[in-house]
Parts: sequence; C-alpha cells; structure tokens
Amino acid sequence: MTHLGMDLNIRIMEDNLHYMRTEPPLLAPVFRSEGQARLLAAVLLGGDELSITDLADRAEVAYPTAHREVARLLNAGILSERSVGKTRLITANNESPLVSPLRELLLIALGPVPLLAAALSPIAGVELAFLYGSFAARMRGLDGPAPQDIDVMVVGTFDAGAVYDACSRVEKGVRRPVNPTILTRDDLAAESGFMTQVRANPTVPVVGEAPWD
Repeated sequence: MTHLGMDLNIRIMEDNLHYMRTEPPLLAPVFRSEGQARLLAAVLLGGDELSITDLADRAEVAYPTAHREVARLLNAGILSERSVGKTRLITANNESPLVSPLRELLLIALGPVPLLAAALSPIAGVELAFLYGSFAARMRGLDGPAPQDIDVMVVGTFDAGAVYDACSRVEKGVRRPVNPTILTRDDLAAESGFMTQVRANPTVPVVGEAPWD
C-alpha cells in the first residue's frame, strides 16, 4: 500500500472514531450526537438546498460524517434530495410528520445563533455579536443545569432600540428570554471583572468573531 493510501485509511479511521465518540448535545440530548443535531439544524432551520459538502461545512462536521447522517435521514424520510448534474442537493422533506416537531425542537435548542444572526446583521452599526453565559457553555459541551435564558453581547454603535426589538422577536422562536448586553469596542477591550469573566468562558459567534477567539 502506498503512503497516500495509508494516510487516507488513517484519516477515515480517525473520522469514524471521532464520530463514534461524539456525545449527544447537552441542549437537546434526544439527538444521537452533536453532529446530527447540527446537520439537522443546518437543513431544517436554514431553508436552503445544500450539497453534502456545503452541509458538512455549515454544520462543522467531516464530510464522511455528513454523508452517513444524510443517508440515515433520507432513509427516515426526514430529508429529501434532488440531483443537479453530479451534485446532490439536500433539503427538508416537509411532507414528513417528523419535520415540524423536529424544527421546533431545534429552534429551541440551537436556533438562537441563526435567528439572532438574521435579526442583528441588518442593523446598521452592529460590528460584533456573540453568545456568552450558560447557554453558550452548553453549546460548547460544558456540563451544567439547563439554561433558563440566553445572553448575547452586541458590540458597536447602533440604535439600541433596534437591538432590543430584534432580541424580543427571537425570544418568540426560541421560547427563552434573550438578554442583550450592549457594548462599544472600547467597552469590549476594557479590563473589568465582567469582561475578564466573559473572556475566560465559552462564547459562540453570532456576527463576526470575538477578538480573543
């Protein structure tokens, strides 16, 4: 066997082992794995037709994992596909009675990021937004009690009322209070006890990337 073949086999084995070790997501342990939940969220919450490559990128999973999960979900009737040339385009099968309740569950568990991104990105002056606190910690796999609310830090110079209105709209979809913390860039860089704690704990990007990530 050539070195190239051996390297390929090693990568496949590593991906398989990683897939088998993946734990159920803390925010939605009814799903078999974090990867499965992210794949479903990418399709069911996004509304786009995605190739398996694009789906793997959006869900941040390896291509072989995405390929296996898509096959399972197609067999279960939760997803559907069509071919455009050699590309398989994947979307939700809205005829399945499982899709609507799955979409609602994913909105509550994983929806804050795409919903907040869609709500905050159009607001002029929003330079950065990210989740922090207990919800972000659970999304990053840290054990703890179920979060009761969602903390989002919004950075820039903008109409604060528009940010509060956007977060209020998102609350209805995720069924948890969404608490915005509004800061300027100078506030974000300040050496304060609050910001030291934020930097030391998990965050999840919504708009842009936190400068310490």
